[in-house]
Amino acid sequence: MASFSKSFVLFIALIFSIIDMSFGARHLLQTTMPSIPSLPTIPTLPNPTSLPPLPAMPTLPKVAVPPMPAIPTTLPQPTLPTLPTTQPALPKTTLPPLPSLPTMPTTLPPMPSIPTSLPKIPSIPFLTPPPATSP
Repeated sequence: MASFSKSFVLFIALIFSIIDMSFGARHLLQTTMPSIPSLPTIPTLPNPTSLPPLPAMPTLPKVAVPPMPAIPTTLPQPTLPTLPTTQPALPKTTLPPLPSLPTMPTTLPPMPSIPTSLPKIPSIPFLTPPPATSP
C-alpha cells in the first residue's frame, strides 16, 4: 500500500511539472525577440610595401651534346625457317580394356526385429530404503 501512495504522489508531481512547462513555453512564445547585437568592425590591415627584387638567375655553362644517331626508316626483316609440308605419322597406341564393374545387390538384407518390451532391471538390495519404524 505504501508503494501505491508513493507512485501516486510522483504521478501528481509529474502532471504539475508538465503544466508548469507548458505555461513557460507559452510565455516564451508571447515575448518579443531580443535585438541581435551588432558585430564589431574589422580593422583594416596596412597595404604591404613593395618587396625587394629577386636575385638574378645564374647562368649555367653550355655542354656540348653529341647528335642523335639517325633512325633507319625500314628495319631489316628476319628470315624464318621453312616449315615441313607433311606431318610425321604418329605411332598407333592401343588402350587396355576397361575392368568390369562389380555387380550390385538388388535386394536389401532383412531388418532386425525391434523389441517391444523393456528388459527387467534387477534391483540392488543394499540400495533399498531401510524399513520404517512405527511406534
